[in-house]
Amino acid sequence: MQLKKFDSINVVPFIDIMLVLLVIVLTTASFVAKGIIPVDLPDASSAVKQNETKNLTITIHKNGDILFDKKNVNKEDVEKALLAYKKDTTIAINCDKKAEFETFVYLLDILETNQFKNLGIITKKIQ
Repeated sequence: MQLKKFDSINVVPFIDIMLVLLVIVLTTASFVAKGIIPVDLPDASSAVKQNETKNLTITIHKNGDILFDKKNVNKEDVEKALLAYKKDTTIAINCDKKAEFETFVYLLDILETNQFKNLGIITKKIQ
């Protein structure tokens, strides 16, 4: 019996794998490109659709990070960053339901101390 000599490499399986990887990358990239900071919102039966005319969104991640309109702010600098806004600024608080309550209370305390009254808490409506 004579052994067959291979002169070339079969690239069809390689192309199949690359196409599958391309589909996976394109699918995940479409989720990342939404431009929304992902947080797991708490449920509320009285939730209403959010008005798009808000001026400031403060996001609290479950790890404790605080963001002002997608810009990360240190916990110590929250009050300083907040004082850059007028007292009548509409503020929407977007807090992950697994975030520490202490961070939420800390933020509300700063808002109350500096007399910000036009506040809203972003939730998702339960069905």
